[in-house]
Amino acid sequence: MSGIVAIVGRPNVGKSTLFNRLIKRREAIVDEISGVTRDRHYGKSDWNGKEFSLIDTGGYVVGSDDIFEQEIDKQVELAIEEADVIVFVVDVSTGVTGMDVEVAQLLRQVNKPVFLAVNKVDSAVRQADAVEFYSLGLGEYYNISGINGSGTGELLDAIVDVLPENVEEEEEELPRFAVVGRPNAGKSSFINALLGEDRYIVTDIAGTTRDSVDTRYNRFGFEFNLVDTAGIRRKRKVKEDLEFYTVMRSVRAIEYCDVCLLVIDANRGFEGQDLNIFWLAERNKKGIVILVNKWDLVEKDTDSVKKFETYIRKQIEPFTDVPIVFISALTKQRIYKAIETAVEVYKNKTKRISTSKLNEVMLPLIEKNPPPAHKGKYVKIKFCTQLPTPTPQFAFFANLPQYVRDPYRRYVENKLRQNFDFTGVPVQVYFRKK
Repeated sequence: MSGIVAIVGRPNVGKSTLFNRLIKRREAIVDEISGVTRDRHYGKSDWNGKEFSLIDTGGYVVGSDDIFEQEIDKQVELAIEEADVIVFVVDVSTGVTGMDVEVAQLLRQVNKPVFLAVNKVDSAVRQADAVEFYSLGLGEYYNISGINGSGTGELLDAIVDVLPENVEEEEEELPRFAVVGRPNAGKSSFINALLGEDRYIVTDIAGTTRDSVDTRYNRFGFEFNLVDTAGIRRKRKVKEDLEFYTVMRSVRAIEYCDVCLLVIDANRGFEGQDLNIFWLAERNKKGIVILVNKWDLVEKDTDSVKKFETYIRKQIEPFTDVPIVFISALTKQRIYKAIETAVEVYKNKTKRISTSKLNEVMLPLIEKNPPPAHKGKYVKIKFCTQLPTPTPQFAFFANLPQYVRDPYRRYVENKLRQNFDFTGVPVQVYFRKK
């Protein structure tokens, strides 16, 4: 589990530029996944071996500055409540504005590390101009330039110094299934339907996460913790439908769990917010089950299920090997099927395949359909093995791994899925020098 860093500030100070710079820095170092920053407002970053989640609050506000005036307090309050560290970005070229003062007032009351980043400082003159930001009463500030990156190293050093230690999951801990989704999709009803009915509940325990409640649960002879992100302590001034709120909450729950049960409302379809949460789970390499709730309320014909499934799979391409269960929390229709599916996904996520079996199945398939030649050079793949990671990752050893392109990587991933069943689990394939 890593810490959460939120970037706050008024519009047009360069929050997203800084965010993109911090995310790219990490991609350059560790990430081989394409499409990592599929939605711009959430990402993972890494500095000096410490990994953390980064949230750009700016991306959640649509509209003009005056609309932002109404939203900014909510945004900052949420960041204050949910994040471990807050980076407050201001713009040296405009100097201190009324809105900066307002945000600073909120941040001065906080019991968490707050870093003041004065952006667009790219000359000696501007360094002198930055001095006026002392007047915000937040102490030392960091001169940075989000565009060329100067000063961001010092800022990152300071951030990782105060982040909580990365907590490794303990082996004997029970698997954690998190129920996530946009507000009003029926997360609470789903959990209540499971718990109200069931006599197998062992205990209620306070969650490891600072803000969720775990319930130990036993079904099909399989014991796990059910993590409820739904009704967690109501916010004072926060509107339940604020997109930012849902994402903040989901980040915590998703990073802590093994399998995400993503609850969507059948009447609303699979919307942008659902997709954000889906990619959040995929990017964190979690098992995923999509639960289409309130299915009892939908007008149906013989093809309804098939049509709805096709529609969802189209949205989540290319990771379409995900189970979709149609449920009704109200009538308890298929709620146990949902749990049974989550258990199967968990088993897929923790599955180990012996090297001999893997080579026996995959090498003939690769021989039959080898990677396309590149500039007259032929790629030969001689050997493959599953890596000792918590989620399914595979290394294929080749003479010229740099010439293997994405379409072929997907072909290999699809063959792994067909032959070994990794339904509901992100699978990563690496090509390495033999």
